[in-house]
Amino acid sequence: MAVPTARLDTATAPGPAVPEPGHAPAVPDPGTDRYARIALAGLRARAEELGRLATATVDALADPAAALSVTSPEFAALARETVPRWHFAMLNDHERNDALAVALERVVPAGATVLDIGAGTGLLAMMAVKAGARHVYSCEANPVMAEIARQVVADHGFADSITVLGTFSTDLVVGRDLPGRVDAVISEIVDCGLIGEGLLPSVRHARESLLRPGGVMLPRAARVLGSLVQSEVAAGLNRVDNASGFDVSLLNTLATAGHFPVRLHTWPHRLLSAPVELASFDLESGQLGPGSSTLEIPVRAEGTAHALAAWFELDLGGGVTLRNSPENVSSHWMQAMIPLPEPVQVSPADPLTLELSWTETRFELH
Repeated sequence: MAVPTARLDTATAPGPAVPEPGHAPAVPDPGTDRYARIALAGLRARAEELGRLATATVDALADPAAALSVTSPEFAALARETVPRWHFAMLNDHERNDALAVALERVVPAGATVLDIGAGTGLLAMMAVKAGARHVYSCEANPVMAEIARQVVADHGFADSITVLGTFSTDLVVGRDLPGRVDAVISEIVDCGLIGEGLLPSVRHARESLLRPGGVMLPRAARVLGSLVQSEVAAGLNRVDNASGFDVSLLNTLATAGHFPVRLHTWPHRLLSAPVELASFDLESGQLGPGSSTLEIPVRAEGTAHALAAWFELDLGGGVTLRNSPENVSSHWMQAMIPLPEPVQVSPADPLTLELSWTETRFELH
């Protein structure tokens, strides 16, 4: 059974025009193109938000006593806007923390120089030092989190063995930011669908430019699994057609392209297939680029398939695996919903063939 090829986020929109060689692409006319008007409104919304932030920043600088107080309303607004709330849930995920601590103890070489991608509060960097690392260079591109990491590290007596670098790891240069290639790279920059936080390009760059030959990579491998799921309610978190008799499907132009997070057990659903492997990544030596695969999914129950419910398995090394499968309800990670372009009736008599593709940061079905 073939799946229609229209994408969920553009199901009601015309496809982009392909310009002829030597000709610039035509610019949509907001006067006549409804989708161009929506895009223009989006640009206006961004401009207004930037203007609001600029005004708020100028006002704060005019009253530094308030601006420099972490109890001020200005700081509370800044915290909400710049620091994702999932940091709290992540740090309270004891299964995650324990798995990473054990894996680091087992794989970090004694006396190693380590690169930690995504410092957060500095937790992994401190774990790596406790595991025997001589020095950890920890990257954190968010300036607020980088400052918190520096202070947490210092509070625990690790200031001499951990250097927090306020930048993306992909901007690091050996000889300028690092004294030499490191012995190990550790990271846990994964979202519900594994790749959404830039794991692939970050690991690829670190492996090629920052890690010594034969160095340790944590995690060492990962794979994404998924099952066909019937859940009109969960699918409705990212798609709408009719509301109280009115066609509001134009909102689908703003739907998330690719996978999005869902805590599956909180929504009515039926799994229509056993789990199958959707993609696998060798983080030590694999290509780690965009790709695609054809999936043959044996259907075990009749129903309407709305999406693939997906989750990851991280091989941290040392025999430690971390996963966010649906039955692991204590994990702070949700599952990933990869919507089908359109709902499909399925039956155990017919396996379902799907085309899956992934970019650097998202999975999509075609």
